[in-house]
Amino acid sequence: METSMADQRGSNKRVAVCGGGLVGALNACFLAKRGFTVELFEMRPDIRTQEVVKGRSINLALSVRGREALKRVGLEDRVIQKGIPMYSRMIHDRSGTLRQIPYGKGQQNIMSVDRRLLNEVLLDAAEQYSNVKTHFNHKVVRCDFQAGEIVFLHEGQEVKKTVDLIVGADGAFSAVRQQMMKRPELLFDLQQHYIPHGYMELNIPPTQDGQFAMGVNHLHIWPRNDFMMIALPNLDKSYTTTLFMPFDKFNSLQTEDQLLGFFRETFPDSLPLLGESSLKKTFFQSKALPLVTVKCHPYHVGNKAVIIGDAAHAMVPFYGQGMNCGFEDCIVLDSMLEEYNNDFAKALPAYTELRNPDAKAICDLALYNYIEMRASVNSRLFLFRKKLDNLLHWAFPSFWVPLYTSVSFSRMRYHQCIANRAWQDKILTNICLGAGGALAASVLVALYTQMGSRGNGALPQLVSQLSGALSSLAQRVFP
Repeated sequence: METSMADQRGSNKRVAVCGGGLVGALNACFLAKRGFTVELFEMRPDIRTQEVVKGRSINLALSVRGREALKRVGLEDRVIQKGIPMYSRMIHDRSGTLRQIPYGKGQQNIMSVDRRLLNEVLLDAAEQYSNVKTHFNHKVVRCDFQAGEIVFLHEGQEVKKTVDLIVGADGAFSAVRQQMMKRPELLFDLQQHYIPHGYMELNIPPTQDGQFAMGVNHLHIWPRNDFMMIALPNLDKSYTTTLFMPFDKFNSLQTEDQLLGFFRETFPDSLPLLGESSLKKTFFQSKALPLVTVKCHPYHVGNKAVIIGDAAHAMVPFYGQGMNCGFEDCIVLDSMLEEYNNDFAKALPAYTELRNPDAKAICDLALYNYIEMRASVNSRLFLFRKKLDNLLHWAFPSFWVPLYTSVSFSRMRYHQCIANRAWQDKILTNICLGAGGALAASVLVALYTQMGSRGNGALPQLVSQLSGALSSLAQRVFP
């Protein structure tokens, strides 16, 4: 990536990107391509120099939105070469029976990628631009948005930077967002919601002969209605395995016998894969971590600051869209900068207006998908609807796009994905009622013929009862 690739229109713009995680590092690449002078500040040490990296390490599921963002900075091929495609959910029943539920059609897949590896790739890519400089161990202390000034704490000393734009990509507990909240004129609205469930990361190692212990091209799910466990494949032939469960349930498992008894009853086929001793060690040396949703508005302060990624819209991980949404933020912000010729005063408000309804929509969808993953996949009605959606999508690919397909395999705006699903639900309910009505009419004609005039008095009541039953059935089949 050479300087000549940069858009020289932005060569006099100075930008501070706060947060050197996935979204911050990728955004630094986008901004550098526009010709801005970019400084990337990360609170933690450089992960490329760390043997062990502390923090959340749930594996990532890369899909179309994220891939498109990587493609625009020339990184898609490099990343997918280090990923493992997953074509379906592999459902593990209590009996050990396996069931596949394809994600899409043909070769459509989501990609299991290692969080640390991807972050390292993005940091390396950002540093290849001559107009990018990275700084680690720099913690945001305060911001003066009017002056474009930001102060960091580095090795006990305050470091002050004055820039044209501050980008907050510093995660769910964003310091930049906290500084925005101190400005009453913004009318800054923040909604933060913790669900009563936490997560704990476990590990399924390779087999003794160094192979995958389960089918590799799947996201494995053990759905148990109130909780679940999932496993995603890694390049080293292990599976990053995550247990999602109410905190009360985690806290109830106080002894090794209780833990092993719980797994033998609930996830029996996983216990030989996890290993009893390894499971006990990990479980009792770790603690369940919380899951939070963050929604806020606006995403900008005048022409001086903007927040992206988890800083703007943290979500629970159940739709696999947290990273993908953050990466798509980079596309949307870049498109606004392009449309308004790098005029921050116009581009930043346009970014808030365009992106906010979509970010809030995917936060809601992520919560919904937890119910689907841990409970609905066990439902015959859910499986029937899934097959019907796939059939209609096959027959009318541009007319009928299932919800999961629109979210993971297209760049349809998130709020439109929800509206599209609501429209489909209405259509299918009407079809069900229409088909039921035709059947009811046939039955009533036959009854009337047999009953003759004796049926006249009972007919209205029978019609009412049958209509009510059909309506109830439609609501059950297509909730």
